Amino acid sequence: MSRMGDVLAGFHAAWEFESDSVLIRYERGIRTPKLFQALGERRVPIEAISGVTLTPGRRGSVVLRAELRPGADPLLEAAAGQLKEGCDPYRLVLPAERGTLAEYYADELRTRLKDDAEPAERYLVDAPGAPRQFKAYDAKASFDGGTVHFRWFWTGASSAKWKAGDQSFPVAELSGVEWRSPEAFEGHLRLVRRDGAAAPAQPDQDPGAVVFGLGYGPVHESLPFAAAVLAAVRQNAAAAVVPAAAPRRDPADIAERIRHLGELHQAGLVTDEEFSVKKAELLAEL
Repeated sequence: MSRMGDVLAGFHAAWEFESDSVLIRYERGIRTPKLFQALGERRVPIEAISGVTLTPGRRGSVVLRAELRPGADPLLEAAAGQLKEGCDPYRLVLPAERGTLAEYYADELRTRLKDDAEPAERYLVDAPGAPRQFKAYDAKASFDGGTVHFRWFWTGASSAKWKAGDQSFPVAELSGVEWRSPEAFEGHLRLVRRDGAAAPAQPDQDPGAVVFGLGYGPVHESLPFAAAVLAAVRQNAAAAVVPAAAPRRDPADIAERIRHLGELHQAGLVTDEEFSVKKAELLAEL
């Protein structure tokens, strides 16, 4: 921004504007949404932002909001539009008297944004870190960064889950995560398996899912969990498609093979064209 470290403080968070990012620090307090407190802070690269809006808020306030590119943040991807307005981590509510200052920062941000609302090819905002855990209605869910574990509760788990036993899912076996807010009907967290195996329609019968309930799987615990798993799954998939570098050949071996090829060429056993092509192939292996 115009000056490194400029800070715009709102009711539940403060935005610190830097040259290539916005650092959002969330306050701790009884009125601050628990999701914000769980996140602590988020660094948002400028390239992750597709737009900035400033609108009137309630009760003499204004709202500054950063709109992120699709796929830039694993938290928003896991939430899939289910977050309530008050829990939007990219929404800064300020007193109306700071509206002029907020407009200044909004304009400053807009001048730095690229005209690019295309989905991001990778996550640009860091996911909540592991390890993480939370209590669902029927299980304790934990994630150590590489494997998701479900340990069933005898008071809540269905007979189907008890028969299946406690479950462990390495991220290499997963292709995604389905999170349904505990604030909605049939809230749950379901792991999507890479092998495409059909799962029971009802999450309470699916050993690859945990169900929420009153006081179980709250947003500030289950959503960061889902985002952390989703980011690990994406990272594992990206690593799997990176081709391994071809081993380099010993230059002395290549030189010996070229020498032998030259002898065959001089003896008339290899044509000029064959000699040139094969020599080029050998040199390319260096």
